Formats: sequence, C-alpha cells, structure tokens
Amino acid sequence: MNPEPAARPTLCSAEELRGLFLFDKLTDEQLDWLCREGRVEVIEPGPVYTEGDPAACFYVLLGGTVVLSRRVGGDEVEVGRTSQPGVYAGAFTAYLGDRVPQIYNNSVRVTEPSRFFVLDAVKFARLMNDWFPMAVHLLEGLVFGQKNTQEAIGQRERLLALGSLSAGLTHELNNPASAAVRATAALHERVAGMRRKLGLIAAGHHTPAALPALVELQEEAAAQVAKAPALSPMEVSDREDVLADWLDAHGVQSGWELAAIFTQAGLDESWLDRVAATLAESAAESAAKTEVDGALRWLAYTIESELLMNEIADSVTRISSLVDAARQYSQLDRAPYQVVDVHELLDSTLMMLGAKIGPGITVVKDYGTGLPRIPAYPGELNQVWTNLIDNAVAAMDGTGRLTVRTALDRDQLLVEFADTGTGVPPDIQDRIFEPFFTTKPVGQGTGLGLDISWRIVVGRHHGDLRVESVPGDTRFQVRLPLTEPEGQAEEGT
Repeated sequence: MNPEPAARPTLCSAEELRGLFLFDKLTDEQLDWLCREGRVEVIEPGPVYTEGDPAACFYVLLGGTVVLSRRVGGDEVEVGRTSQPGVYAGAFTAYLGDRVPQIYNNSVRVTEPSRFFVLDAVKFARLMNDWFPMAVHLLEGLVFGQKNTQEAIGQRERLLALGSLSAGLTHELNNPASAAVRATAALHERVAGMRRKLGLIAAGHHTPAALPALVELQEEAAAQVAKAPALSPMEVSDREDVLADWLDAHGVQSGWELAAIFTQAGLDESWLDRVAATLAESAAESAAKTEVDGALRWLAYTIESELLMNEIADSVTRISSLVDAARQYSQLDRAPYQVVDVHELLDSTLMMLGAKIGPGITVVKDYGTGLPRIPAYPGELNQVWTNLIDNAVAAMDGTGRLTVRTALDRDQLLVEFADTGTGVPPDIQDRIFEPFFTTKPVGQGTGLGLDISWRIVVGRHHGDLRVESVPGDTRFQVRLPLTEPEGQAEEGT
C-alpha cells in the first residue's frame, strides 16, 4: 500500500462547492454539512490513491489536473486525464457497504498541486443513504441488476459454447466410431471368405511343401501392408494396370478388383510370380490356373483383413485422442489452479473446435520451442482460446487461415491468434472488450465473449489482452506472466 498523499488542508467554502455540478442542487444546510464533515486539501504532484487499496475517501477535484489509470498486467495504463472542476473519484460505491468490495478500482495521481474536496467513505455512505434514499435504491438495482444480468448472460454464453463443443465432439466421435463399425462388419466377411478359400486350397492337389510356402507368402503380404509406400494417384493407376494385365494373363476372374487390393498393400508383379511359381510346382498344369485364382483371392482376403484392422486401430486411436482432448479441455479431473503447458491447452481446444473451424480454414501452429510451463487456471484459459478462435472463424466466414503462435515476450508468455478475416474497424477497436458490445447480428452474439476473456486474462491471471487489426490480418494477443503473482495460489484454492 502506498503512503498517504502529500496534502495540506485549506478552508472549505460552501459557495465554491455550490459552483460544482455535483453539488449545485444542495441546500445551504447540506453544503454547510459537507464543509463541516469534509475537508479541502491541496495534494502535491504524485499519487492520490492506488488501485486495489481500501477505498477510504471520496475525492472531488476543485482545481488542478488528475490522471486516472488502470493496471493491465504489469503495466499502468492511463485511461483518463482532466482538469475539469467537479470530476469525482474514489470511494463512490461506499453506499453499497460490504455487498461489493470497498477498494479503489483505479489509480489517481496529480501532475501539479491540486485542490480536492475530500469526504471520508463512511460519511459519504451516510450522505447518500440519508439525503438520496430513493436514488440509492435505484442505483442498487442498477448495479446489482447489471451484475446479475452479466453473470446470467455469461453463463448462457458458456452453456452455448459447451453445446456447440458437445455437438462438434459428437460429430467428431461419430466419424471414427462409424468407420470402426463398418470396418468390423467388413472384417467379418473377409475372415469368413478367407476360411472358405483356405478349405478349398487345402482340398487341392498340392505337394506337402506347397501349403507352408503359401502361408509364408501370406505372412509376407500381411507384413508388407504396414510398409506400403505412399503413391500418387498416377502411380496407383499405373501399378493397378500392370497387375490387372498379369492377373488377366493368368486367368484370374475380375482381376482389376484384386489389382487394387495388391497395389494398396505395395505388392508387385514379382510377388505374384512367386505365388504362381509356388502353385505350379505342386498342381497339374490343367489345374494351375484354378489354383492360382483361389490362392490369390485367399491372399487378398488376408491383405484386406490387415487393412481393415489398421482402419479399426486408427479409428479407436482417434476416439481415444478426442476423449483425451475433451478431458484436457474441460479440466474436470484437475486442480483449478496449476502449472500448465500452454501448448497442451491450445491443442485440446483446437481439436475440440475442429468441426466448427471447418475444412475451408487452414490452421497453422507456430509454437515457440522451449517455452516454460506457467501457473494458470487452465479451464478458464481454454475458454479464452475458445472465444478468440470462435471470433476468428466467424470473421473469416468459413475460408482463410488461422495462425496460433506462441513465444516468449520478455517476462511474459505470448499467445497470438491471427486470422485473415475482414478485420476490426479502427473506430470500434477500443470498444470490443466492453460488456455486451458485439458486431454480430441480433441473436448470434451476446457481446460477452471478449469481456469474459478480458476478465480471465487481466483480472484472474494479471496478464494482458489486446488486438491489432487491419483487413486481412487481425491479431488477438494474450500475454501471461511466467511466475505466480503474490497471493494467487491462495486465491485459486
């Protein structure tokens, strides 16, 4: 807490007070009471009071210059400067008593010797309740009504975001789950077909060494699936044509179907030649073509089974990843205040919002390396990321690029969301963090997303949130402290 401002008392004049817009309707008796209970002080250049200190006095400027500022992260940001007599500051919510925190919500300093009428907070509260009881009730209704409304709409916005995320998560989970169900049904058919073909092969005319050789080729084909090279569409078409020609030449029916399967597994003509050679050694020439057809279909079933099992494994892995992302996003099993990896939070939010972002928007992750873990409320930061990404997606109208960048910025960690949308007009950039301000059509936005984000970043984390915007390049920048502010751990428990 800063020491009391350097001040010297001077005489209080009822006539001087009457000349101020704040007091011009008071009676002589009321003005005399103010001079008797209050005082006039001259305060030398320097601080008058500091944000966060107990609100002890109500100040009215009589002459001089005052500067109002707010703390944003580690910086003191000037929000107003005036020399207008009659402006007031300080404990002006004292009349609400202990129903609101009685602390200064900004800082005030003077740049020159300045005169103030000063009234202790307790006396100011008595004045308001005794002289203006109806006005106090109206103000109470306004203050608490607005607070309740803001909380209710904020809660609704969180529920809407949760509903949107739930719908997106359901959609994202449905895709791999459906793929796994389809692949499982197909796998049943392929395994049944493999059993039937194996019975036919076993009933054929083969030497004792032929079946082990075919089983060895089967194992080789299954292993080859995992090592199959990535081919361009042109390469796939060329290989399928070559294999189809080979299969037609060897009397295999519908060879083009098998050619596509063998190509997907990365098998070529030389492998088919080995299959044919193995069967030719053990079967009569008249039966060789029939045996080749059956053996290749049996091997194709094996390859398809491997491919289907890989698809099932990929689907289950995708589902597991989405569940992990949902748990990371919600932070349901974690402490509210902890040391976190910001990249994990960003990744979980991007995964949760994947369906909402859509295929027309390219997401670029430009993450800094070696960034430290930071103390934070991770669930609340995920809400900030959600709000900022949602705004970026809306600004791009389904098409563009979203870049999420992290870096060290002196003693803070920077998280930046850049989009290629239409931008924020210069004339409203100073207003976008105000409660209920929105540029979205009626019914599509509450105007609390950025206000909530501001409160979380600045109020809860003692960080900074700002915007830089021109058409085609809008950047919302979040700066968070690297170390735990004093008293934060106790606040978060």
